[in-house]
Amino acid sequence: MRAVDAIVLILEKEGATETFGLPGAAINPLYSAMRAHGGIRHTLARHVEGASHMADGYTRAAAGNIGVCLGTSGPAGTDMITGLYAAAADSQPILCITGQAPVAVLDKEDFQAVDIASIAAPVTKMAKTVLEAGQVPGVFQKAFGLMRSARPGPVLIDLPIDVQQTEIDFDIDTYEPLPVEKPAATSAQAERILDLIAAAKHPLIIAGGGIINADASQRLVEFAELTSIPVSPTLMGWGTIPDDHPLAAGMVGIQTHVRYGNATFLDSDLVIGIGNRWANRHTGDLSVYRKGRSFVHIDIEPTQIGRVFAPDYGVVSDAGAALDALLAAARGRVAGPSERALPDFTEWAAQCTARKSTEHRKTNYTEKPIKPQRVYQEMNAAFGEDVTYVSTIGLSQIAGAQMLHVYRPRHWINAGQAGPLGWTGPAALGVATGKPGSTVVALSGDYDFQFMIEELAVGAQHRIPYVHVVVNNSYLGLIRQSQRGFEMDYQVSLAFDNINSSGESAGYGVDHVAVAQGLGCKALRVEDPELIGEGLRVAKELMDEHQVPVVVEIILERVTNISMGLALDAINEFDVLAQTPADAPTALTPLSELAATK
Repeated sequence: MRAVDAIVLILEKEGATETFGLPGAAINPLYSAMRAHGGIRHTLARHVEGASHMADGYTRAAAGNIGVCLGTSGPAGTDMITGLYAAAADSQPILCITGQAPVAVLDKEDFQAVDIASIAAPVTKMAKTVLEAGQVPGVFQKAFGLMRSARPGPVLIDLPIDVQQTEIDFDIDTYEPLPVEKPAATSAQAERILDLIAAAKHPLIIAGGGIINADASQRLVEFAELTSIPVSPTLMGWGTIPDDHPLAAGMVGIQTHVRYGNATFLDSDLVIGIGNRWANRHTGDLSVYRKGRSFVHIDIEPTQIGRVFAPDYGVVSDAGAALDALLAAARGRVAGPSERALPDFTEWAAQCTARKSTEHRKTNYTEKPIKPQRVYQEMNAAFGEDVTYVSTIGLSQIAGAQMLHVYRPRHWINAGQAGPLGWTGPAALGVATGKPGSTVVALSGDYDFQFMIEELAVGAQHRIPYVHVVVNNSYLGLIRQSQRGFEMDYQVSLAFDNINSSGESAGYGVDHVAVAQGLGCKALRVEDPELIGEGLRVAKELMDEHQVPVVVEIILERVTNISMGLALDAINEFDVLAQTPADAPTALTPLSELAATK
């Protein structure tokens, strides 16, 4: 059979049958094999970078998924680099396959021939141009093994057109995926961690995205409940423990955080990080973050241990395997001799739970133009616990992480480290593809939305329904806020008088409703805070009825500064805090009367 026919059979056997991409001359042989086989689904993107983000979103949607991105030679591969970077940064396995010029002309500057393997190498676990057709099965076998083993990540395979069409001997019936290799914590390491816990008074677990990658969220909750240790998720680990769980201590950070989460962290004396990176937007000033507390760090990647700072104890382990070992050790101490028993942390946990009823940020604003805090309040009320949110970067994402609620793993899907503008829309299409029948809600500022707005047509063509909430202040809001330190507001405004628009939003520039409708989607605009809830309800109805993306553009006040700072104890609050429970009606724990009177 041709090498490309073998590739399609391998994709099927490896379970990677959801592809996103664009055909082209140098990749057409692979498309011909897909067409002949019929078992590989394909979504035609409008931009190859968009296709890579769709593959990324699909991977993140469910445990075990690997999205596949396809493109031709030359610019298709270079377009994939941002998608590969976003996936690599967040430990997501996506497979990018590019076509390439024939082997004989690879060093002759042929049309659309570029050394994509060298370009992609820094942002992949493997990037390889296959020069011999007989190596194709082995390269793909190795690719899937690498993507799944140790710290997950993306791979790029580059296929010269003549290699794709060369006939090889291949037997799919005897092909087997490579065993997945993941380091595992030992019982001795687990006992050492429990010794450190036994010596603590205020332990806290930092739950990272590695727990979600390991599909180990239930084990995390079980360990927390067994030991009564509060849990704070990172942005990538949000959903590992339900936000309304008594032991959910709230997110910690200098941008994406809740105030009571930071307060609990600053009161802790032992921090156990599981599957996390100590990202700088989480830690802020390390002298504040580290002062007065000890640290345990568990991560699947050896080079992450000590990368940001040296922990008091480090363990290289898959998060799920580490939790298995910790659970076994903790159960032994519960049932074993009293001198080995763990301390009773229920009083500390109760203090953390009580703290959740304090220092809420106000969300119930009634002003026009709309203040963004009101949007997240209405989203909480409209979408409930089953929603899956997708977001990437900007004030919209930061404020969303401060005010939205997440109850399940893989229900907050975010490009955490790379934060590429434009990721949200195509990623949401990939997530919706991976979660058919679910309510998927994307959250963007106007600039993120404009970056890859053309991908809305993909949702219209392929009937991929989701709701896209666009909070429009016609600004690069996060960049404008960061320019305050330079005492400038320079080249960050997107506003202009749109000659084709009328009404209050005409001066906001791009008419997102008109563009979305022109791309085959449904769209509506909200300018009154009292109508946000109704707009979200109508959007969900339109999504269910028409099975296409539905855009809800919400016109905000032009300038809003969202709470953030440089250290956990130095967060700048630009708006008033809630004074009564009615000021933050969708807070998980109502503001206590005692807190309200302070």
